Amino acid sequence: MRHDDLGAGLAGTALQTMVFARSSGRWDDAHAAARAVTAQPLAGHPAQASLYRGVPAVAYALHIADHPAYARACAGLEAETIAIVADRVDAGLRRMDSGRPPRMAEYDLISGLTGLGAFLLRSDRGAALERVLHYLVRLLTEPVTIAGHQVPGWWTLDSPSGAIEDGTFSTGHANLGLAHGMPGPLALLALASRAGYTVDGQDQALDEGIAVLTQWAQPQAGGSIGWPDLVPLDAFLAGPAPGAEPTRPSWCYGAPGIGRALQLAALARHDHQARQTAERAVLDSATDPRQLAQLHDATVCHGWAGLLLTCDRIAADAMTPDIAYQLPKLHAQLDTHLVRHEISQDAGLLEGNAGVRLTLHALRTPRPPALGWETCLLLN
Repeated sequence: MRHDDLGAGLAGTALQTMVFARSSGRWDDAHAAARAVTAQPLAGHPAQASLYRGVPAVAYALHIADHPAYARACAGLEAETIAIVADRVDAGLRRMDSGRPPRMAEYDLISGLTGLGAFLLRSDRGAALERVLHYLVRLLTEPVTIAGHQVPGWWTLDSPSGAIEDGTFSTGHANLGLAHGMPGPLALLALASRAGYTVDGQDQALDEGIAVLTQWAQPQAGGSIGWPDLVPLDAFLAGPAPGAEPTRPSWCYGAPGIGRALQLAALARHDHQARQTAERAVLDSATDPRQLAQLHDATVCHGWAGLLLTCDRIAADAMTPDIAYQLPKLHAQLDTHLVRHEISQDAGLLEGNAGVRLTLHALRTPRPPALGWETCLLLN
């Protein structure tokens, strides 16, 4: 277990203790967590560091704390993060200028520039954020060529594992998950627009992302609508195919996370139809027993907590109260799961107990609206 890992390590636990301390005013646990995550060297090389690992991950947790005791450490870590961002943007732009498609970790939320942009959005670092937004605009609007076919600029050469492989994914794939695919950049651009950060081409990029997600919101077996997680080249060129089995309704992949990205983009562009599509898909995912049966743990990444928290944020912006009506049922299902299985003893925001506890805290405890720890999930 890494001390500087936000998703599955002590940095995620530190984030939880920071949020709890800001609500309660009791800082002993938070101070202990801060010492634990800063006592060892943090990953700081641009090839290793991201929102979910190393310097930026710890900087994010300390920034959310907003405590004077961390001001000096936070300032240093933020300066290091901005240098990491500059290096990553430069590398991404060189790759774009060469005409080559990206690797998934170049741009995604977990390992790439979308996640680093989420940190900058939360910390109000305008100049560095502007460079990330310019990069994401190009990513969503400038196509690349794969095997003689023009595909979107976010088409990744990777297989779903993040490695280059032969077989089904020898020509890469279109990734439609919020955590690793195009919905992440789309959500960040939309959140930036909501916060007043815009660059040239941002509206076009939002429109192009909306067009992809509305096109691929396909009728599924049983009458719901939803999205495939991954689309290899042959399937992408053939276009959406109705009748697929619905996927797991999770934050990382699945209708809740993708739907939130589409909803945010539709709100930014005042696109009534896209907003309806997003909210209907999410409502379907929260009420379809076949989809809910695919949830087997309580985690934020791909379990009950992620579904509940994402639906709660979607409901707050929804056109109708239909999703809000489902929240008590989803909360009860999370509670039932926890009674039967207890909270995992694993650390971390995405795969461990910190994310579950933060979700329960967020939905049960009055909190300052500015707290905003969910920006690392691209929910707010």
